[in-house]
Amino acid sequence: MSRRISRHTRKRIFNIIIMLFTGTVAVMFLLPTVLTIANSFMTSNEITANYGAMLGNMTDDKKTFISENVNLKFIPDKVTFDQYASVLFKSPDYLLKFWNSVILTVPITVFQVLLAILTAYGFSRYPNKFKSIIFFAYIILMIMPYQVTLVPNFLVADFIKDNAASVVSFAPAKLAETINKSIENMRWAVILPGIFSPFSIFLLTKVMKRIPVSYVEAAKLDGASELQILSKIYMPLCKGAIVSIAMLVFIDYWNMVEQPLVLMKNTDLHPLSVFLSQINTGDIGLAFAVGTVYMVPTILMFLYGEDYLVEGITYSGGIKG
Repeated sequence: MSRRISRHTRKRIFNIIIMLFTGTVAVMFLLPTVLTIANSFMTSNEITANYGAMLGNMTDDKKTFISENVNLKFIPDKVTFDQYASVLFKSPDYLLKFWNSVILTVPITVFQVLLAILTAYGFSRYPNKFKSIIFFAYIILMIMPYQVTLVPNFLVADFIKDNAASVVSFAPAKLAETINKSIENMRWAVILPGIFSPFSIFLLTKVMKRIPVSYVEAAKLDGASELQILSKIYMPLCKGAIVSIAMLVFIDYWNMVEQPLVLMKNTDLHPLSVFLSQINTGDIGLAFAVGTVYMVPTILMFLYGEDYLVEGITYSGGIKG
């Protein structure tokens, strides 16, 4: 009896230790987010009192460094919306950068997921040696860090831009002007490589290969076409995985910095992720507000798709484990 009690006690102690450890890690991860949101509602005087040493412009010759007496506060003494008024109404540059992020991220997410559905369906439905070689090439590209492909992407984009004038010259005047403007913007130089990223195809192919063949055979006996098999069987069974992939792709490209910096020469078209570094060198209170606005889409997406994310992770061959 004592041995059973001791085992039960050890198990409870172990579970308590695990809960304390995971809870501590979770709190440590949440602290920067909570600090950013809480400080975005502070008055300018309170921010100056707590982070006064950070308000200097680090780009000037006289650099101001962080002092040893920085006070991290999570509860404002007085709640104010002045920073948000500046971000949303008084300074349109911030909202412009926000919409630049939307314009870049949404097409990448939508078209990458659509391409992944069609490609993964082809890989999973009709496997052969040639497709296995192509799929292995996708794995190699996925393992390769995207920083390695930045220079080749820049060279290709620059070549297309320089040689597009001769191609566009045969188009009507208005169409040629529109195409020239879009080429000059260089947004496509970021969007196109993002659409053809191999991550979604690899992950969705692995999920689709777990769907039982009996489902497809039953659909074929009922006279279903390939499009109907894809839309009525594969996509509903992979709904959780598709939403999970869309969330991961959106968050990844929402936070991108290197691609716009290297591939987009026009700084007016840079997303808010690039612009945030410039805000941090100035008014720290404004940086808190902009950072909070910047986090809103990803937080809302996670709150909406949390169940789908868990379902996509635990999905296995049409059976939820």
